[in-house]
Amino acid sequence: MRILTLGDIVGSDTVGYLKKKLPSLQMQEKIDLTVANGENVTDIRGISALDAREILDAGVDLITLGNHAFGMRDIGDFLDANPQRIIRPANYPAAAPGSGYTVLNVGGWRLLCISISGRAFLDPLACPFETLDKILARESGAYDVSLLDIHGEATSEKMAISYDFDGKIQIMFGTHTHVPTADERILPRGSGYITDLGMCGPTDGIIGTEASDIIRRFRTQLPTKFHVARGPLCAMGAIFDLDESSKRVRSVKRVTF
Repeated sequence: MRILTLGDIVGSDTVGYLKKKLPSLQMQEKIDLTVANGENVTDIRGISALDAREILDAGVDLITLGNHAFGMRDIGDFLDANPQRIIRPANYPAAAPGSGYTVLNVGGWRLLCISISGRAFLDPLACPFETLDKILARESGAYDVSLLDIHGEATSEKMAISYDFDGKIQIMFGTHTHVPTADERILPRGSGYITDLGMCGPTDGIIGTEASDIIRRFRTQLPTKFHVARGPLCAMGAIFDLDESSKRVRSVKRVTF
């Protein structure tokens, strides 16, 4: 099984870019499932129901979210109505709309897909470690392999989660920083991992935002409206290749297209 994971999608123009470019990559790489983080697609700070539908129409099978999950008012109903197509971090309070995980059938495999948010420099949600312990115990026997989007600011926290769940969750990748890391690898107990996938979006700004907006914020420390950067687009992510017999990750390969 080959799973394509894509970093945070920034801006609605990037969705059009994915519609053009994604199908050929999926065919070339023989992808069985595509997962993308979509929390920055609408005005950088959230995802609308309309943009969520557009991402799915572009060929993404599952959307994961993060600390901007509820930035747009209409996404709650969409989360509740589509629990197998879009998930928010599982460590949000239970009263929050949607679900933090889902089980998908991929080529006859039951794939447990989880979204979790780190807490370092982010919102003080429930402990990600304890939340994952509970999900894995609750779903024990109901899945064959598992996948985790670790949406976090601190690389150390993402790596700590990956080492703690090495061998328990087969595929683990980080999102949120919009900058790809060069540490894709197989961990000691067999899980595939990369600290951050990067982003899908404009390359001329600062992490997808107009550079002047970010510079103004740093120089003045005043509230600043952020605008999606202009210029060339690209998509960043990684492909996880799993062995059919052992259900272990054989390789992790970064991709940019």
